[in-house]
Amino acid sequence: MLLLLFVSLLWAFSPGLIKHFLGDLSSPAVATVRLGLTLLVFAPFLRPALLAKRTAAWLAGIGAIQFGVMYLLYLEAFRHLQGHEVYLFTILTPLYIVLLDGALDNKLVPRHAAAAALSALGAGVLVWRGVGTPDAIVGFTLVQGANLCFAAGQIAYKRTRPALSHLTESHLFGWLALGGFIATALVSIPFTDWAAFSPSPTQWLILAGLGLGASGAGFFLWNIGLARVNAGTLAALNNAKIPLGVTASLLLFRESTDPIKLGLSFALLATAVWLAESGAKPTPNAS
Repeated sequence: MLLLLFVSLLWAFSPGLIKHFLGDLSSPAVATVRLGLTLLVFAPFLRPALLAKRTAAWLAGIGAIQFGVMYLLYLEAFRHLQGHEVYLFTILTPLYIVLLDGALDNKLVPRHAAAAALSALGAGVLVWRGVGTPDAIVGFTLVQGANLCFAAGQIAYKRTRPALSHLTESHLFGWLALGGFIATALVSIPFTDWAAFSPSPTQWLILAGLGLGASGAGFFLWNIGLARVNAGTLAALNNAKIPLGVTASLLLFRESTDPIKLGLSFALLATAVWLAESGAKPTPNAS
């Protein structure tokens, strides 16, 4: 659980950086560069001989959905929404996680569903300010698509990981990164004018930080952490980045917010995690 909280803090800075510094760049190109840098780090860990081709393809497929398609939709949403609206529309991810996990088990754990709902409420209390952009429906649809991709990828990896216990996280994540990069490249190559893609030095620095930090280290540690918690806790912690993101915006971008709402949001999210964890059986590798 501590890993998920740490990554949530790491990710809290990403939306502000994207909105304030990368908004004029092609979103498919940004996604490709970020995941390309991630792949550069983990490509040396790819060991085709250690995996059956079908398993390697399955892992790459998970990465394509969880990281690649998710990023394509998520980054494009910033062209249609204000920053706080993107925050708002990501609050439904916990519900998707619980519903997908329950559908695969053909049952819904009430405690996990309640934790996901509390998590969504905790985030919604903080970010709700009304939706004012003319194409908000387009942005909403894009973010929900991204939410579904990220949720599906998390559940798929969580269920796949135990069968591959003989491999290290680095070996597995290399295939995920490869799948994510391929997915974004297939879209960005035909639809991006790469000759006109010329980020400033500051933008390159931010892209490098996001690609190596938020995408590389962040996704790597997140997938390690998600395998160590139950679905309810995973669902709740998917929204921890929202109050943390507002806190980051207060410190870094000097934005303003209601401190009472911020405190209430943290309280509701903490309650959601407690509810998800209560009654859960401890596991040897739980964080």
